[in-house]
Amino acid sequence: MSKRHRPRRGSLAFSPRKRARSETCRIKREELAAGRKLQGFAGYKAGMTHLVLTDNAPHSQTKGMQISVPATIIEAPSMKVEALRLYRATSYGKKAVTEVWAAGETGDTADMDKIADIIKSSDRDLSMGLSIIISTSPELVSGLPKKKHELMEIKMSGEIEKDLEYAQEVFGKEVRIEDIFKEGDFVDVTALTKGKGTQGPVKRWGVMIQNAKARRSGRGRHVGCIGGWTPRRVRWKIPQMGQTGYQQRTEYNKRVLKIGENGEEITPKGSFLNYGMVRNGYIMLEGSVPGPKKRLVRISHAIRPHPKPIMPEIVYISRESQQGH
Repeated sequence: MSKRHRPRRGSLAFSPRKRARSETCRIKREELAAGRKLQGFAGYKAGMTHLVLTDNAPHSQTKGMQISVPATIIEAPSMKVEALRLYRATSYGKKAVTEVWAAGETGDTADMDKIADIIKSSDRDLSMGLSIIISTSPELVSGLPKKKHELMEIKMSGEIEKDLEYAQEVFGKEVRIEDIFKEGDFVDVTALTKGKGTQGPVKRWGVMIQNAKARRSGRGRHVGCIGGWTPRRVRWKIPQMGQTGYQQRTEYNKRVLKIGENGEEITPKGSFLNYGMVRNGYIMLEGSVPGPKKRLVRISHAIRPHPKPIMPEIVYISRESQQGH
């Protein structure tokens, strides 16, 4: 008799499956993309389209042919560097040494000198690290109902002297997405998924629907057994109903197909449904991105990218109306 193999339904890796505390995602990973001044950027999901490109992957079955590829457009207006934060690694983890906030348009150079003095006095201490606090510009996006800026922290390259030099250049100024990424790069995207409210165990965990006899008794979409007599409680591993969606997720290795400043190049006729016109800089990523339209999306350099990124030749970008006529 063959060995019975039945993996559990639903992953426990994301437990507890509850609503995220904030729509502004936090990226806690310690890995840094080498040679990058800033490790990421942020934008707002506008919608999806499709494009036709020439497949130039070396081992693809459709090499040299024109193929249709889905793509997501993220509107990314410029972001302003609001502050700098200096860290020191300790035996209890990273601890903030000091931070400097920009005053007005150009920032306070005296405070910048304070950070520079601390770094110099540490005699190139490898435990020191610099990151920036940056804010979005939602008032520039016509499709968003909010005007309050989101604040987020973005890591730098990890080379303290180069980071300080670059931070002095951009302190209190605006940074554009074309300064961070280029076409053909691979990026990781982090966002909150679509919220679906309270759902049952079939939709939430993917458990099997029971047979016809159980369905006739009104229990077809329940879990067959919620545990033994002991322990005398329902364990957390048992699939049950609860919150579904509105949780932070990261998807890896999305290829950057196009970066531009004129949103009319990719906005469909009649604009994106439930979003509107793209009027600022944008980035087009291959494939889908977590979350609904208007959701804040954080874009980071890929921590495990493909070894040889290849930028395909784009033949056509669909701008057909999404209004249904």
